[in-house]
Amino acid sequence: MNNKILTRSCILLILAMSACAPRRDLVYFSNMANATKVTNLKDQEVHIRENDIVDITMNSLSPESNNLFTTNKPIAGSTSKRNGYQVKVNKDSSVYLPLIGYFKIGGLTIDKAEEGITTALKKNVKNPEVDIQIVNFKITVIGEVNKPSTFVMDDTNVNLLEALGMAGDMTVYGKRENVLVIRNEDGQKTMARLNLNDKESMNSPYFYLKQNDIVYVEPDRAKAVEYSSNTRVIPIVVASISAIAVLAAVLLRR
Repeated sequence: MNNKILTRSCILLILAMSACAPRRDLVYFSNMANATKVTNLKDQEVHIRENDIVDITMNSLSPESNNLFTTNKPIAGSTSKRNGYQVKVNKDSSVYLPLIGYFKIGGLTIDKAEEGITTALKKNVKNPEVDIQIVNFKITVIGEVNKPSTFVMDDTNVNLLEALGMAGDMTVYGKRENVLVIRNEDGQKTMARLNLNDKESMNSPYFYLKQNDIVYVEPDRAKAVEYSSNTRVIPIVVASISAIAVLAAVLLRR
């Protein structure tokens, strides 16, 4: 009888210690039963900023004019393979463009900047078509992801899930309910925490990322416990209790 009681007590103790880790929801948008409408995509559009490097290409009926937008060399900070006219946005939000001179594009969306430059070029060129790309658009993903890194993007329409996908997704320790996005915009740093278990996070202005955003995935308490110097002895204690239980069972049989 004493043997059975001792064995059962040890088993219960081991189960209790292993049950200390909190239960977590590892599913993105787990409260989404049906399709969800995102209502504020316009508010999440990327705007051209000071110090952005833009690559501008122009096509028209004049090959000579077109060449003016393909002759300069890529500037420092650009990783683009495009062969367009690359220029850095000045502090006054302007850039110097062939056939136009200084033109303000800072604060505009890419679509609005393309429209404005196209209108200005029509004074000198027939049927111009303008394409703009921000070539130093980058985001950084760190914390509890499999491949933390800084990523230079060809497409400015990137959301938080896509960024996490490029970083190899979260580890099992990543807190999906508390993802931090750090943004530096107009000289001010802002931060927001998003709950990716909740479908409403897709309506956050931080769900779609902007240039130079930093995404930080915080580890949960289980990771902290695992790497804490005060709790590393727990597996040793459990193993010791198991060994004592086996030894006691052998002795009681004699």
